[in-house]
Amino acid sequence: MVVIRLRRTGKTKQPSYRLVVSDKRSPRDGKFIEIVGHYNPIRQPKELVVKNDRVRYWLGVGAQPSDTVVRLLKQVNVLDSAGKVIAEAASAEA
Repeated sequence: MVVIRLRRTGKTKQPSYRLVVSDKRSPRDGKFIEIVGHYNPIRQPKELVVKNDRVRYWLGVGAQPSDTVVRLLKQVNVLDSAGKVIAEAASAEA
């Protein structure tokens, strides 16, 4: 199964994360298929950059996002409050 999850990077006590598409069996910081964004919770305001088109593609072909990634994707209007993918044209209006 393919999942979208966070991959930790950065120094000790200064985490930053990459949103990656990877196989469920690979370790957290191990092999991945594609980087689809990054998240830096230390920077103020928090920095979240997502490749919306690539995330929608992977969700469309069956990739499962982790709980934290679902929360982040709702913030950038890729997912609605029910967890369903929002169409590209609908998110451009918002």
